[in-house]
Amino acid sequence: MPDHIAGRPSSATELRGDCAQCFGLCCVALPFAASADFAVDKPAGKPCRNLGDDHRCGIHADLRQRGFTGCTVYDCFGAGQKVSQVTFGGQDWRTGSKEHARQMFDAFPVVRQLHELLWYLTEALGLSAARPVHAGLRTALEKTERLTRQTPAELAALDVAAHRQEVNTLLLRTSELAREGTRGKNGKKKDRRGADLMGARLKGADLRGVSLRGAYLIAADLRDADLRGADMIGADLRDADLTDADLTGAFFLTQPQLNAARGSAGTRLPESVTHPVHWAARR
Repeated sequence: MPDHIAGRPSSATELRGDCAQCFGLCCVALPFAASADFAVDKPAGKPCRNLGDDHRCGIHADLRQRGFTGCTVYDCFGAGQKVSQVTFGGQDWRTGSKEHARQMFDAFPVVRQLHELLWYLTEALGLSAARPVHAGLRTALEKTERLTRQTPAELAALDVAAHRQEVNTLLLRTSELAREGTRGKNGKKKDRRGADLMGARLKGADLRGVSLRGAYLIAADLRDADLRGADMIGADLRDADLTDADLTGAFFLTQPQLNAARGSAGTRLPESVTHPVHWAARR
């Protein structure tokens, strides 16, 4: 029996979206705004025009070419299958009542936030340098997992921001421990948390052990940059150029962040993520 059904904490593989076990929730529950990422406007709760009756995307292979780049970047961290198969016991939003559908659409973004926290906590527990806070991380992981299994009404009433703050305190300490001893050329561990680095020219930059938590790196030139051991949580990498950059040992780096960036076969990544397919198509 899969871990997510048996009640044990989710494994890393279960914290990745599994569309085959989901009812297309990201294509229905979430709103789209016409932009460079989405070709059309779509309100929350309305199915995307490309969603089929089988909950599959009708243009999945051509999303980028058809103006839906945002869809190729998004990942629910496994929340879609959790809400579909666990919270609602496999009952489709199409076949239930309007109230059933509304509850499902309300629950999905809450569980998605919780699953993102599960991803970070799971990664933090894999960092040997964070052993001093492993006990606290395990407790937070178990609590977060329990929260994902609440009823729709309980999920709707959950103060996700408060829980996220509790977890963030542990993740901040994890970052400090993990970056200890990792220094750039100037011998210091810079804190660039929340920095505005949009379009920054950082080609070949030594960013080892730097905290880039929440930094704005939109369209930044990070070609050949050394990002080993950097804290990447929440960094906005939209259209950032990571060609031949070294992110070995970078932590709290998620697949959606990479999907939003540009890179190459020469970009070195942590084992927890993979090279996006569209990188290979670049010339």
